[in-house]
Formats: sequence, C-alpha cells, structure tokens
Amino acid sequence: MKGKVVVIMGSERDMEFCREIGKFLKALELSFLFRVGSAHKTPERVLKTLKEYEKERVVYITVAGRSNALSAFVDANTTKPVIACPPYSEKFSGVDIYSSLRVPSGVASLVTLEPEGAAIAAAKILAVEDQQLEKRVEAYQMVKKREVEEADEKVSGLK
Repeated sequence: MKGKVVVIMGSERDMEFCREIGKFLKALELSFLFRVGSAHKTPERVLKTLKEYEKERVVYITVAGRSNALSAFVDANTTKPVIACPPYSEKFSGVDIYSSLRVPSGVASLVTLEPEGAAIAAAKILAVEDQQLEKRVEAYQMVKKREVEEADEKVSGLK
C-alpha cells in the first residue's frame, strides 16, 4: 500500500526550507506535494486541505516559523501522522521552538528540526506497511553509516 507526504507550509516564505525536505523525500523515492495554509490566517483552508486527503494514506510534514500553531492545529484535526519541522530562526535564538514542543493535551505531533529528519521520519511511518520503502530506508541508513566509517578511517591515521 503506497502513501504520500503532504508538506504544509505556513506561508510561501517557507518554500526554500520545504524544498530541502523535498530533496530528502526524493532521495527516499517518496511521493510528495507542497501546500500552503496558516493556522492563524486561514484555518478553514487548512481544514479543507486535510479533508482532501482524509481517505488517503498520508503523512503530514508541517513547516511554519515564528509561532508554529500550524503543526498542533493540523494534528488536532487529523488522525494521520504529523511531523512538525519548524525552520530555525536566529531572530528568536531558537526560542520559537517551544510553540512546536508545548502543545495542548490530545495533540501528538512529532518534532524534528532538520529537513532530512522529517523526511526519514515520514518514510519510516509509511514503511510500516511498505516493505520496498523499508528497504530504501535501510539502504539510506547504511549510506550514512558508511560515511561515518569512512570518516573514521580517514582521520584515525592522522596524528
């Protein structure tokens, strides 16, 4: 059973960050698309977007800077997995992350700060019912492990 990832960004300003997520989703050969909706400015639009995918096998990745109400809002209004991936902001010294971490009871969005981590988490969720995807995740992880082993071999001879 195939699935897809729906990346919902709070505004078009988040597009560059979302493209990074997309790069990793492509590497894992996941089907994905981008949408825009704001929990503060267009909550009805976000609800309409969720309704579009209600009967599909999806994982949501939400991207919103500043006050990330989008992730908790999406999670509270769907039974599908939600991964919050808020972009880091130097302007707020990272303090804005609390809006992704401190959410109301009954809300269970996962939080990761790295686009690669969001893509891997989505892939692992979808891989629960997709053995081919599970093998792609495993292969991706092996490449990352080899990178560390090669780096160790490279630097271990240096003194």
